[in-house]
Amino acid sequence: MEDDIIVETTHGKVRGYSRRGVIKFKGIPYATPPIGNLRFKAPAPVEPWSDVRDATKYSPVAPQPPSALEALFGEQMPQSEAECLTLNIWTPRLDNGKRSVMFWIHGGGFITGNGASLDGSRLVLRGNVVVVSINYRLGYLGFLYMPEVPDTNANVGLLDMIAALKWVKENISLFGGNPNNVTIFGESAGGFAVSSLLAMPAAKRLFHRAIPQSGAAHKLGFNPIAGIKVYENLLKDLGLKKGDIEALRKVPTEKFIVPQDTILRIQEGVLRLGPVVDKMTLPDHPLDAIRKGFAKDIDIFIGSNLDESKLWLMWTPQANELTEEKLLQNVNNLMTYSKKDEKKSKELIEIYRKLRKTPRNIMDAISTDYMFRIPAIQLAKAQCEYQPNTYMYLFAWKSPMEGGKYGAVHALELPFVFGLLGNQDIGFFPRKTDETQNLSEKMMDAWISFAHNGNPNHNNIPELPSYDKEKRSTIIFDKEITIEEDPYSNERMAWDSIL
Repeated sequence: MEDDIIVETTHGKVRGYSRRGVIKFKGIPYATPPIGNLRFKAPAPVEPWSDVRDATKYSPVAPQPPSALEALFGEQMPQSEAECLTLNIWTPRLDNGKRSVMFWIHGGGFITGNGASLDGSRLVLRGNVVVVSINYRLGYLGFLYMPEVPDTNANVGLLDMIAALKWVKENISLFGGNPNNVTIFGESAGGFAVSSLLAMPAAKRLFHRAIPQSGAAHKLGFNPIAGIKVYENLLKDLGLKKGDIEALRKVPTEKFIVPQDTILRIQEGVLRLGPVVDKMTLPDHPLDAIRKGFAKDIDIFIGSNLDESKLWLMWTPQANELTEEKLLQNVNNLMTYSKKDEKKSKELIEIYRKLRKTPRNIMDAISTDYMFRIPAIQLAKAQCEYQPNTYMYLFAWKSPMEGGKYGAVHALELPFVFGLLGNQDIGFFPRKTDETQNLSEKMMDAWISFAHNGNPNHNNIPELPSYDKEKRSTIIFDKEITIEEDPYSNERMAWDSIL
Protein backbone atom coordinates (compact mmCIF):
# COMPACT_ATOMS: atom_id res chain seq x y z
CA MET A 1 0.00 0.00 0.00
CA GLU A 2 1.34 3.42 -0.97
CA ASP A 3 0.08 6.10 1.42
CA ASP A 4 1.52 9.32 0.12
CA ILE A 5 -0.43 10.07 -3.06
CA ILE A 6 -1.29 13.74 -3.14
CA VAL A 7 -3.59 15.63 -5.53
CA GLU A 8 -4.16 19.37 -5.45
CA THR A 9 -7.88 20.04 -5.93
CA THR A 10 -9.56 23.41 -6.45
CA HIS A 11 -9.87 23.76 -2.66
CA GLY A 12 -6.66 22.20 -1.39
CA LYS A 13 -4.42 19.16 -1.38
CA VAL A 14 -5.72 15.69 -0.48
CA ARG A 15 -3.75 12.58 0.39
CA GLY A 16 -5.01 9.20 -0.83
CA TYR A 17 -3.49 5.75 -1.12
CA SER A 18 -3.06 2.90 -3.58
CA ARG A 19 -4.06 -0.68 -3.00
CA ARG A 20 -4.13 -3.59 -5.45
CA GLY A 21 -4.04 -1.40 -8.51
CA VAL A 22 -6.67 1.10 -7.36
CA ILE A 23 -5.96 4.60 -6.03
CA LYS A 24 -8.48 5.64 -3.39
CA PHE A 25 -9.47 8.98 -1.91
CA LYS A 26 -12.08 9.02 0.84
CA GLY A 27 -14.07 11.66 2.66
CA ILE A 28 -13.24 14.66 0.45
CA PRO A 29 -15.58 17.54 1.37
CA TYR A 30 -17.52 19.04 -1.53
CA ALA A 31 -19.45 21.64 0.51
CA THR A 32 -19.24 23.65 3.71
CA PRO A 33 -20.64 21.91 6.82
CA PRO A 34 -24.45 22.36 6.53
CA ILE A 35 -24.98 23.46 10.11
CA GLY A 36 -26.08 26.62 11.93
CA ASN A 37 -27.60 29.07 9.45
CA LEU A 38 -26.81 26.67 6.60
CA ARG A 39 -29.15 23.99 7.93
CA PHE A 40 -32.09 23.55 5.47
CA LYS A 41 -30.27 25.59 2.83
CA ALA A 42 -28.56 24.74 -0.46
CA PRO A 43 -24.97 23.59 0.10
CA ALA A 44 -22.38 26.37 0.23
CA PRO A 45 -18.97 26.03 -1.47
CA VAL A 46 -16.35 24.34 0.65
CA GLU A 47 -13.78 26.59 2.32
CA PRO A 48 -10.22 26.07 0.99
CA TRP A 49 -7.65 24.46 3.30
CA SER A 50 -3.89 25.04 3.43
CA ASP A 51 -2.50 21.76 4.80
CA VAL A 52 -2.63 18.42 3.04
CA ARG A 53 -5.98 16.88 3.96
CA ASP A 54 -5.97 13.20 4.86
CA ALA A 55 -8.31 11.33 2.50
CA THR A 56 -7.45 7.78 3.47
CA LYS A 57 -10.51 7.14 5.66
CA TYR A 58 -14.22 7.49 5.08
CA SER A 59 -15.88 10.51 6.69
CA PRO A 60 -18.83 10.26 9.05
CA VAL A 61 -22.16 9.81 7.28
CA ALA A 62 -25.42 11.76 7.39
CA PRO A 63 -27.44 11.40 10.62
CA GLN A 64 -29.82 8.43 10.29
CA PRO A 65 -31.50 5.60 12.20
CA PRO A 66 -30.05 2.08 12.23
CA SER A 67 -30.69 0.14 9.02
CA ALA A 68 -30.96 -3.64 8.81
CA LEU A 69 -30.02 -3.55 5.12
CA GLU A 70 -27.00 -1.30 5.65
CA ALA A 71 -25.86 -3.57 8.47
CA LEU A 72 -25.41 -6.38 5.93
CA PHE A 73 -22.66 -4.33 4.27
CA GLY A 74 -20.70 -3.85 7.49
CA GLU A 75 -20.65 -1.93 10.75
CA GLN A 76 -22.71 1.20 11.20
CA MET A 77 -20.62 4.27 10.34
CA PRO A 78 -20.05 7.26 12.64
CA GLN A 79 -22.55 10.06 11.97
CA SER A 80 -22.10 13.84 11.80
CA GLU A 81 -24.35 16.55 10.42
CA ALA A 82 -21.31 18.83 10.03
CA GLU A 83 -18.97 16.36 8.31
CA CYS A 84 -21.26 14.34 6.04
CA LEU A 85 -21.07 16.25 2.73
CA THR A 86 -18.18 14.29 1.30
CA LEU A 87 -17.32 12.10 -1.67
CA ASN A 88 -15.07 9.11 -2.34
CA ILE A 89 -13.03 8.36 -5.48
CA TRP A 90 -11.62 5.14 -6.92
CA THR A 91 -9.34 5.48 -9.95
CA PRO A 92 -6.73 3.35 -11.73
CA ARG A 93 -4.31 6.24 -12.37
CA LEU A 94 -3.75 9.93 -11.80
CA ASP A 95 -3.10 10.88 -15.40
CA ASN A 96 -4.80 12.54 -18.33
CA GLY A 97 -6.67 9.34 -19.16
CA LYS A 98 -10.08 11.02 -19.57
CA ARG A 99 -11.83 7.90 -18.29
CA SER A 100 -15.58 7.51 -18.07
CA VAL A 101 -16.84 8.60 -14.65
CA MET A 102 -19.44 6.52 -12.79
CA PHE A 103 -21.08 8.65 -10.08
CA TRP A 104 -22.92 6.50 -7.51
CA ILE A 105 -25.90 7.70 -5.43
CA HIS A 106 -26.79 5.35 -2.58
CA GLY A 107 -30.27 4.20 -1.61
CA GLY A 108 -32.02 3.90 1.73
CA GLY A 109 -35.41 5.56 1.31
CA PHE A 110 -33.82 9.04 1.64
CA ILE A 111 -33.53 8.17 5.33
CA THR A 112 -30.54 5.79 5.60
CA GLY A 113 -27.46 4.85 3.59
CA ASN A 114 -23.99 6.14 2.74
CA GLY A 115 -21.44 6.30 -0.04
CA ALA A 116 -19.00 3.97 1.71
CA SER A 117 -21.10 0.81 1.72
CA LEU A 118 -20.17 -0.26 -1.83
CA ASP A 119 -16.51 -0.21 -2.87
CA GLY A 120 -15.92 0.86 -6.49
CA SER A 121 -12.59 -0.93 -6.94
CA ARG A 122 -13.78 -3.85 -9.06
CA LEU A 123 -15.57 -1.58 -11.52
CA VAL A 124 -12.35 0.42 -11.82
CA LEU A 125 -10.21 -2.66 -12.46
CA ARG A 126 -12.64 -4.25 -14.88
CA GLY A 127 -13.65 -1.21 -16.89
CA ASN A 128 -10.85 1.38 -16.65
CA VAL A 129 -13.35 3.87 -15.20
CA VAL A 130 -13.28 6.35 -12.33
CA VAL A 131 -15.93 5.69 -9.67
CA VAL A 132 -17.24 8.40 -7.35
CA SER A 133 -19.66 7.87 -4.45
CA ILE A 134 -21.22 10.51 -2.24
CA ASN A 135 -22.97 11.19 1.03
CA TYR A 136 -25.88 13.63 1.01
CA ARG A 137 -28.27 14.96 3.63
CA LEU A 138 -31.01 12.52 4.60
CA GLY A 139 -34.39 12.54 6.28
CA TYR A 140 -35.74 15.83 7.64
CA LEU A 141 -32.33 17.48 7.27
CA GLY A 142 -32.25 16.68 3.56
CA PHE A 143 -35.87 16.80 2.46
CA LEU A 144 -37.92 19.01 4.75
CA TYR A 145 -40.30 21.07 2.61
CA MET A 146 -41.08 24.55 4.00
CA PRO A 147 -42.18 26.65 0.99
CA GLU A 148 -43.41 29.61 3.06
CA VAL A 149 -40.28 29.87 5.19
CA PRO A 150 -37.71 32.38 3.87
CA ASP A 151 -34.00 31.60 3.84
CA THR A 152 -34.56 27.88 3.23
CA ASN A 153 -34.42 25.63 0.18
CA ALA A 154 -36.43 22.58 -0.81
CA ASN A 155 -34.78 19.31 -1.83
CA VAL A 156 -31.43 20.16 -0.25
CA GLY A 157 -30.42 16.49 -0.43
CA LEU A 158 -30.74 16.71 -4.23
CA LEU A 159 -28.90 20.03 -4.23
CA ASP A 160 -26.08 18.28 -2.33
CA MET A 161 -25.82 15.81 -5.24
CA ILE A 162 -25.61 18.70 -7.70
CA ALA A 163 -22.87 20.33 -5.62
CA ALA A 164 -20.93 17.04 -5.71
CA LEU A 165 -21.43 16.83 -9.50
CA LYS A 166 -20.07 20.37 -9.83
CA TRP A 167 -17.03 19.33 -7.77
CA VAL A 168 -16.56 16.39 -10.14
CA LYS A 169 -16.81 18.67 -13.18
CA GLU A 170 -14.09 20.94 -11.75
CA ASN A 171 -11.76 18.28 -10.33
CA ILE A 172 -12.21 14.80 -11.76
CA SER A 173 -9.68 15.33 -14.56
CA LEU A 174 -7.04 15.52 -11.81
CA PHE A 175 -8.00 11.96 -10.86
CA GLY A 176 -7.86 10.54 -14.40
CA GLY A 177 -11.56 11.09 -15.19
CA ASN A 178 -13.39 12.84 -18.00
CA PRO A 179 -15.75 15.60 -16.79
CA ASN A 180 -17.50 15.42 -20.17
CA ASN A 181 -18.48 11.77 -19.74
CA VAL A 182 -20.24 11.33 -16.40
CA THR A 183 -22.82 8.59 -15.75
CA ILE A 184 -24.97 8.96 -12.65
CA PHE A 185 -26.32 5.69 -11.29
CA GLY A 186 -28.19 4.84 -8.12
CA GLU A 187 -30.46 2.24 -6.58
CA SER A 188 -33.79 2.56 -4.73
CA ALA A 189 -33.82 6.11 -3.32
CA GLY A 190 -30.66 6.58 -5.39
CA GLY A 191 -32.67 5.61 -8.47
CA PHE A 192 -35.42 8.08 -7.54
CA ALA A 193 -32.67 10.68 -7.09
CA VAL A 194 -31.22 9.93 -10.52
CA SER A 195 -34.71 10.34 -12.00
CA SER A 196 -35.09 13.65 -10.15
CA LEU A 197 -31.76 14.98 -11.42
CA LEU A 198 -32.94 14.31 -14.97
CA ALA A 199 -35.52 17.07 -14.43
CA MET A 200 -33.52 19.63 -12.44
CA PRO A 201 -32.37 22.76 -14.28
CA ALA A 202 -29.35 23.15 -11.96
CA ALA A 203 -28.11 19.67 -12.95
CA LYS A 204 -28.00 20.42 -16.67
CA ARG A 205 -24.68 19.55 -18.38
CA LEU A 206 -23.24 18.07 -15.17
CA PHE A 207 -23.86 14.47 -16.33
CA HIS A 208 -24.44 12.74 -19.64
CA ARG A 209 -25.87 9.31 -18.90
CA ALA A 210 -28.11 7.85 -16.22
CA ILE A 211 -28.85 4.40 -14.77
CA PRO A 212 -31.83 4.48 -12.38
CA GLN A 213 -31.93 1.09 -10.63
CA SER A 214 -35.15 0.13 -8.84
CA GLY A 215 -36.29 3.73 -8.57
CA ALA A 216 -38.02 5.92 -11.15
CA ALA A 217 -40.24 8.98 -11.39
CA HIS A 218 -43.35 7.53 -9.76
CA LYS A 219 -46.47 9.31 -11.00
CA LEU A 220 -47.85 9.75 -7.48
CA GLY A 221 -44.55 10.79 -5.92
CA PHE A 222 -42.95 14.22 -5.52
CA ASN A 223 -46.13 15.51 -3.88
CA PRO A 224 -45.60 18.91 -2.18
CA ILE A 225 -48.82 18.52 -0.18
CA ALA A 226 -47.38 15.38 1.42
CA GLY A 227 -44.15 17.30 2.04
CA ILE A 228 -46.01 20.05 3.91
CA LYS A 229 -47.75 17.41 6.07
CA VAL A 230 -44.37 15.98 7.02
CA TYR A 231 -43.19 19.47 8.03
CA GLU A 232 -46.31 20.18 10.10
CA ASN A 233 -46.09 16.82 11.86
CA LEU A 234 -42.44 17.40 12.71
CA LEU A 235 -43.19 20.83 14.20
CA LYS A 236 -45.94 19.27 16.28
CA ASP A 237 -43.55 16.61 17.57
CA LEU A 238 -40.92 19.24 18.39
CA GLY A 239 -43.41 21.69 19.93
CA LEU A 240 -42.39 24.53 17.60
CA LYS A 241 -44.41 27.18 15.77
CA LYS A 242 -44.74 27.12 12.00
CA GLY A 243 -42.18 29.38 10.34
CA ASP A 244 -39.84 29.59 13.34
CA ILE A 245 -36.72 28.70 11.38
CA GLU A 246 -34.35 30.07 14.01
CA ALA A 247 -35.71 27.64 16.59
CA LEU A 248 -35.65 24.80 14.05
CA ARG A 249 -31.98 25.47 13.34
CA LYS A 250 -31.16 25.19 17.05
CA VAL A 251 -32.79 21.78 17.51
CA PRO A 252 -30.16 19.10 18.30
CA THR A 253 -29.30 16.88 15.34
CA GLU A 254 -30.54 13.70 17.01
CA LYS A 255 -34.07 15.12 17.13
CA PHE A 256 -34.15 15.02 13.31
CA ILE A 257 -33.33 11.34 12.98
CA VAL A 258 -36.43 9.83 11.46
CA PRO A 259 -37.91 7.10 13.68
CA GLN A 260 -37.43 3.60 12.27
CA ASP A 261 -41.15 2.96 11.95
CA THR A 262 -41.51 5.97 9.64
CA ILE A 263 -39.28 4.39 7.01
CA LEU A 264 -41.96 2.02 5.80
CA ARG A 265 -44.84 4.43 6.09
CA ILE A 266 -46.67 5.25 2.90
CA GLN A 267 -48.14 8.61 1.91
CA GLU A 268 -50.16 8.84 -1.29
CA GLY A 269 -48.89 5.34 -2.04
CA VAL A 270 -45.19 6.28 -2.24
CA LEU A 271 -42.32 7.18 0.10
CA ARG A 272 -43.27 10.08 2.34
CA LEU A 273 -39.97 11.79 2.90
CA GLY A 274 -38.05 12.66 -0.24
CA PRO A 275 -37.99 15.00 -3.24
CA VAL A 276 -41.00 17.19 -3.97
CA VAL A 277 -41.98 19.37 -6.91
CA ASP A 278 -40.76 22.86 -6.04
CA LYS A 279 -40.67 25.83 -8.42
CA MET A 280 -37.11 26.82 -7.54
CA THR A 281 -35.37 23.42 -7.54
CA LEU A 282 -37.60 20.84 -9.24
CA PRO A 283 -40.20 22.85 -11.18
CA ASP A 284 -41.87 19.88 -12.90
CA HIS A 285 -42.65 16.33 -11.86
CA PRO A 286 -39.71 14.41 -13.39
CA LEU A 287 -41.98 12.21 -15.51
CA ASP A 288 -43.71 15.30 -16.92
CA ALA A 289 -40.35 16.96 -17.60
CA ILE A 290 -39.06 13.87 -19.39
CA ARG A 291 -42.26 13.64 -21.44
CA LYS A 292 -41.58 17.21 -22.59
CA GLY A 293 -38.04 16.27 -23.66
CA PHE A 294 -36.19 18.02 -20.83
CA ALA A 295 -33.66 15.14 -20.62
CA LYS A 296 -33.50 14.39 -24.35
CA ASP A 297 -29.70 14.69 -24.38
CA ILE A 298 -29.23 12.00 -21.68
CA ASP A 299 -28.68 8.30 -22.45
CA ILE A 300 -30.69 6.09 -20.08
CA PHE A 301 -30.40 2.45 -18.99
CA ILE A 302 -33.21 1.76 -16.52
CA GLY A 303 -34.65 -1.28 -14.79
CA SER A 304 -35.89 -3.05 -11.70
CA ASN A 305 -35.82 -6.41 -9.95
CA LEU A 306 -38.50 -9.03 -10.45
CA ASP A 307 -39.39 -9.47 -6.76
CA GLU A 308 -38.49 -6.10 -5.20
CA SER A 309 -41.21 -6.06 -2.55
CA LYS A 310 -40.22 -9.37 -0.97
CA LEU A 311 -37.45 -7.49 0.85
CA TRP A 312 -39.94 -6.16 3.39
CA LEU A 313 -41.10 -9.70 4.24
CA MET A 314 -37.76 -10.26 5.96
CA TRP A 315 -38.69 -7.81 8.72
CA THR A 316 -42.39 -8.73 8.88
CA PRO A 317 -42.43 -12.54 8.70
CA GLN A 318 -46.06 -12.66 9.80
CA ALA A 319 -46.90 -11.08 6.43
CA ASN A 320 -46.15 -14.42 4.76
CA GLU A 321 -49.56 -15.63 5.91
CA LEU A 322 -51.78 -13.60 3.60
CA THR A 323 -55.43 -14.54 3.09
CA GLU A 324 -57.49 -13.79 -0.02
CA GLU A 325 -59.48 -11.31 2.04
CA LYS A 326 -56.34 -9.48 3.18
CA LEU A 327 -54.97 -9.55 -0.38
CA LEU A 328 -58.05 -7.74 -1.67
CA GLN A 329 -57.87 -5.25 1.19
CA ASN A 330 -54.19 -4.49 0.48
CA VAL A 331 -54.79 -4.02 -3.24
CA ASN A 332 -57.81 -1.83 -2.47
CA ASN A 333 -55.51 0.36 -0.39
CA LEU A 334 -53.16 0.77 -3.33
CA MET A 335 -55.99 1.51 -5.72
CA THR A 336 -57.38 4.31 -3.55
CA TYR A 337 -54.26 6.36 -4.29
CA SER A 338 -55.22 6.24 -7.99
CA LYS A 339 -58.91 6.76 -7.14
CA LYS A 340 -59.90 3.30 -8.39
CA ASP A 341 -62.58 1.09 -6.85
CA GLU A 342 -62.72 -2.53 -5.72
CA LYS A 343 -63.73 -3.69 -9.18
CA LYS A 344 -60.34 -2.58 -10.50
CA SER A 345 -58.60 -4.32 -7.57
CA LYS A 346 -60.32 -7.61 -8.40
CA GLU A 347 -59.45 -7.27 -12.10
CA LEU A 348 -55.80 -6.69 -11.22
CA ILE A 349 -55.66 -9.66 -8.85
CA GLU A 350 -57.11 -12.01 -11.48
CA ILE A 351 -54.58 -10.87 -14.10
CA TYR A 352 -51.70 -11.53 -11.70
CA ARG A 353 -53.21 -14.84 -10.56
CA LYS A 354 -52.56 -16.33 -14.01
CA LEU A 355 -48.84 -16.59 -13.26
CA ARG A 356 -48.91 -16.86 -9.46
CA LYS A 357 -50.59 -19.27 -7.06
CA THR A 358 -50.58 -17.74 -3.57
CA PRO A 359 -52.05 -14.48 -2.26
CA ARG A 360 -48.59 -13.56 -0.92
CA ASN A 361 -46.92 -13.91 -4.33
CA ILE A 362 -49.74 -12.03 -6.06
CA MET A 363 -49.47 -9.15 -3.59
CA ASP A 364 -45.69 -8.97 -3.88
CA ALA A 365 -45.85 -8.87 -7.68
CA ILE A 366 -48.52 -6.16 -7.67
CA SER A 367 -46.68 -3.97 -5.14
CA THR A 368 -43.36 -4.50 -6.98
CA ASP A 369 -44.89 -3.36 -10.24
CA TYR A 370 -46.72 -0.46 -8.58
CA MET A 371 -43.64 0.93 -6.90
CA PHE A 372 -40.81 -0.03 -9.25
CA ARG A 373 -41.37 -1.77 -12.60
CA ILE A 374 -44.25 0.26 -14.03
CA PRO A 375 -42.66 3.65 -13.19
CA ALA A 376 -39.42 2.44 -14.84
CA ILE A 377 -41.34 1.43 -17.97
CA GLN A 378 -43.14 4.78 -18.03
CA LEU A 379 -39.86 6.68 -17.79
CA ALA A 380 -38.27 4.58 -20.57
CA LYS A 381 -41.32 5.05 -22.78
CA ALA A 382 -41.20 8.82 -22.26
CA GLN A 383 -37.45 9.09 -22.87
CA CYS A 384 -37.29 6.86 -25.96
CA GLU A 385 -39.46 9.39 -27.82
CA TYR A 386 -36.45 11.72 -27.81
CA GLN A 387 -33.37 9.61 -27.13
CA PRO A 388 -32.50 6.43 -29.10
CA ASN A 389 -29.99 5.44 -26.42
CA THR A 390 -32.73 4.30 -24.04
CA TYR A 391 -32.46 0.73 -22.72
CA MET A 392 -34.40 -1.43 -20.28
CA TYR A 393 -33.34 -4.30 -18.00
CA LEU A 394 -35.08 -6.68 -15.59
CA PHE A 395 -33.00 -8.44 -12.92
CA ALA A 396 -34.58 -11.86 -12.30
CA TRP A 397 -31.84 -13.96 -10.62
CA LYS A 398 -33.25 -15.42 -7.41
CA SER A 399 -31.45 -15.38 -4.08
CA PRO A 400 -31.06 -18.95 -2.73
CA MET A 401 -31.82 -17.73 0.81
CA GLU A 402 -34.46 -19.86 2.58
CA GLY A 403 -35.09 -21.98 -0.47
CA GLY A 404 -35.46 -19.01 -2.81
CA LYS A 405 -38.58 -17.59 -1.12
CA TYR A 406 -37.40 -14.00 -1.58
CA GLY A 407 -36.65 -14.29 -5.29
CA ALA A 408 -34.98 -11.38 -7.10
CA VAL A 409 -35.45 -9.14 -4.10
CA HIS A 410 -34.88 -5.37 -3.82
CA ALA A 411 -31.14 -4.48 -3.77
CA LEU A 412 -30.04 -7.98 -4.83
CA GLU A 413 -28.44 -6.66 -8.03
CA LEU A 414 -25.96 -4.48 -6.10
CA PRO A 415 -23.21 -7.05 -5.43
CA PHE A 416 -23.47 -8.13 -9.07
CA VAL A 417 -23.12 -4.58 -10.43
CA PHE A 418 -20.18 -3.79 -8.13
CA GLY A 419 -18.57 -7.24 -8.30
CA LEU A 420 -18.83 -7.63 -4.52
CA LEU A 421 -19.37 -11.39 -4.21
CA GLY A 422 -17.70 -12.79 -1.10
CA ASN A 423 -16.67 -16.21 0.17
CA GLN A 424 -19.98 -16.78 1.97
CA ASP A 425 -23.61 -15.76 1.74
CA ILE A 426 -24.42 -12.56 3.65
CA GLY A 427 -28.15 -12.47 4.25
CA PHE A 428 -29.77 -12.66 0.82
CA PHE A 429 -26.55 -11.49 -0.90
CA PRO A 430 -24.92 -14.56 -2.49
CA ARG A 431 -21.36 -15.82 -2.31
CA LYS A 432 -19.09 -16.14 -5.31
CA THR A 433 -19.78 -19.24 -7.41
CA ASP A 434 -19.20 -19.90 -11.10
CA GLU A 435 -22.83 -18.92 -11.72
CA THR A 436 -22.86 -15.69 -9.70
CA GLN A 437 -19.43 -14.61 -10.89
CA ASN A 438 -20.39 -15.17 -14.53
CA LEU A 439 -23.57 -13.11 -14.14
CA SER A 440 -21.73 -10.38 -12.22
CA GLU A 441 -19.06 -10.01 -14.90
CA LYS A 442 -21.65 -9.69 -17.65
CA MET A 443 -23.64 -7.13 -15.68
CA MET A 444 -20.54 -5.13 -14.77
CA ASP A 445 -19.56 -5.06 -18.43
CA ALA A 446 -23.05 -3.84 -19.38
CA TRP A 447 -22.89 -0.99 -16.84
CA ILE A 448 -19.31 -0.14 -17.88
CA SER A 449 -20.12 -0.25 -21.59
CA PHE A 450 -23.06 2.07 -21.03
CA ALA A 451 -20.82 4.46 -19.09
CA HIS A 452 -18.30 4.45 -21.94
CA ASN A 453 -20.63 4.97 -24.88
CA GLY A 454 -24.30 5.11 -23.88
CA ASN A 455 -24.98 1.52 -24.94
CA PRO A 456 -24.93 -1.47 -22.54
CA ASN A 457 -24.20 -4.04 -25.25
CA HIS A 458 -20.98 -6.04 -25.25
CA ASN A 459 -19.75 -9.30 -26.74
CA ASN A 460 -20.87 -11.58 -23.90
CA ILE A 461 -24.59 -10.79 -23.84
CA PRO A 462 -27.33 -11.09 -26.47
CA GLU A 463 -27.83 -7.92 -28.52
CA LEU A 464 -30.22 -5.58 -26.71
CA PRO A 465 -32.12 -3.24 -29.02
CA SER A 466 -32.93 0.22 -27.74
CA TYR A 467 -36.30 0.57 -26.05
CA ASP A 468 -39.35 1.64 -28.03
CA LYS A 469 -43.04 1.64 -27.24
CA GLU A 470 -43.86 -1.05 -29.80
CA LYS A 471 -41.39 -3.86 -29.05
CA ARG A 472 -40.31 -2.81 -25.53
CA SER A 473 -37.12 -4.91 -25.75
CA THR A 474 -35.78 -5.78 -22.28
CA ILE A 475 -32.67 -7.65 -21.21
CA ILE A 476 -33.38 -10.23 -18.49
CA PHE A 477 -30.45 -10.82 -16.15
CA ASP A 478 -30.87 -14.38 -14.81
CA LYS A 479 -28.95 -17.67 -14.86
CA GLU A 480 -29.29 -17.29 -18.60
CA ILE A 481 -29.33 -13.78 -20.04
CA THR A 482 -32.08 -13.31 -22.58
CA ILE A 483 -33.82 -10.55 -24.51
CA GLU A 484 -37.60 -10.40 -24.28
CA GLU A 485 -40.07 -8.08 -25.93
CA ASP A 486 -42.54 -6.63 -23.47
CA PRO A 487 -42.07 -9.15 -20.60
CA TYR A 488 -45.15 -9.69 -18.42
CA SER A 489 -47.08 -7.68 -20.98
CA ASN A 490 -50.56 -8.51 -19.65
CA GLU A 491 -49.57 -7.26 -16.23
CA ARG A 492 -47.99 -4.11 -17.68
CA MET A 493 -51.12 -3.28 -19.67
CA ALA A 494 -53.29 -3.73 -16.59
CA TRP A 495 -51.74 -0.57 -15.13
CA ASP A 496 -52.53 1.67 -18.10
CA SER A 497 -55.65 3.09 -16.49
CA ILE A 498 -54.20 3.13 -12.97
CA LEU A 499 -50.80 4.86 -13.10
